[in-house]
Amino acid sequence: MKKPALVIMAAGMGSRYGGLKQIDPVDEQGHILMDFSIYDAKKAGFEQVVFIIKRENEQDFRLAIGDRISRHMNVSYVYQELDALPDGWFVPKGRIKPFGTGHAILCCKQVIDGPFAVINADDYYGSQAFATLYQFLSTHEDDSKYRYCMVGYILGNTLTDNGHVARGVCKTDGNGYLLEIQERTHIEKRSLGAAYTEDNGQTWTEISTDSLASMNMWGFSKSILWELEERFPAFLQKGFRENPLKCEYFLPAVVGALLKEDKASVKVLKSTDQWHGVTYKEDRPMVVKAIQNMKKTGKYPVSLWEKED
Repeated sequence: MKKPALVIMAAGMGSRYGGLKQIDPVDEQGHILMDFSIYDAKKAGFEQVVFIIKRENEQDFRLAIGDRISRHMNVSYVYQELDALPDGWFVPKGRIKPFGTGHAILCCKQVIDGPFAVINADDYYGSQAFATLYQFLSTHEDDSKYRYCMVGYILGNTLTDNGHVARGVCKTDGNGYLLEIQERTHIEKRSLGAAYTEDNGQTWTEISTDSLASMNMWGFSKSILWELEERFPAFLQKGFRENPLKCEYFLPAVVGALLKEDKASVKVLKSTDQWHGVTYKEDRPMVVKAIQNMKKTGKYPVSLWEKED
């Protein structure tokens, strides 16, 4: 069985944050959030990391983290380009937004040849999450179904005081397997809980902060790449007709479709680690403080890679 790889989605435009947040340092040593994810992943057993980026950001990524990590992990770069579409399809005039997480992972099909984990570049997941994820990927293979997994977090622990967030809200069965995942693209924290809107704020629906949320931390076999490729044209046909400038090919939506078709199972691995993330500039001070505290308690060394350098 091939060793799992780590795929990091870092091609987002960072429009709400106002800059290339994925490479914004979060401590005095110049570490970025990806450093901590990769450090935890390496500790768990991962040896290969694939960065999904925009081609024009490659030099910045190499300087910020890629060249440093390449001394400790096998590093590959994949470019999520707008024109990476099936034959016969073309980017709608005026479109500048990437085609979403499903498209990002599909762009990896030439460099992934075994099981792999998927994470966001701008989220902190915690060491336990990577350990449980690696263990699953190292011991499970597809059989009569695709055998996937997902690390789940308590929704209330993933919200920000500084604006709205997008989360995949999950429902599981009694054995901890995912039954359904609904992508909520606009969830806001409220004084007594949380609520989401699907019509630009005209109406709101309350949602429990105890709900299980996906933070795009997945474990897949290579089969997900086949499914993403096969379903992409149907998405484009519908998306270009209904919302050509902003439609997104969501990875959770494809997973949800596979669940409905009974082609896959998704084991939900619950993490007790605290999630941290930078969606808006105002989130950064809280993340910086959290990193400082974890260093003070010995969870991380002051310089992550010093001993290995």
